[in-house]
Amino acid sequence: MWIQKKMLLDARPRGFHIITDEVTNQLPEMRQINCGILHVFIQHTSASLTVNENADPSVRSDLESHFNQMVPENQPYYRHTLEGPDDMPSHIKAALLSSAVSIPVENGNLALGTWQGIYLCEHRNRGRGRNLVLTLQGE
Repeated sequence: MWIQKKMLLDARPRGFHIITDEVTNQLPEMRQINCGILHVFIQHTSASLTVNENADPSVRSDLESHFNQMVPENQPYYRHTLEGPDDMPSHIKAALLSSAVSIPVENGNLALGTWQGIYLCEHRNRGRGRNLVLTLQGE
């Protein structure tokens, strides 16, 4: 079985946001999959996706702090600056993370580890709605 759906995430502020439940709620068909894979792709270049800690919120704030230190705004060598000081850093952060995650599906559920969740990594100061493409394959 192959299923593909598009979904729009609500706008979120800059930071790392757990979206696992929002994604799985779009795919009730996943309950029928015993063995498969879910591929989640974000159609943007200033936000990204990753899988990480889903329990302690300090992980999300620490990731945000680290990425802001690692890729600071207002660097004199940035040439792509027309959309504001957060624009070029957001593209770099998105390149360092990923535009997609693939997660195994086992017995109708994502086969995530106990402390894992899917993150939307919003790199712009004022994020906007983000488009995802969800592709579910399995039997």
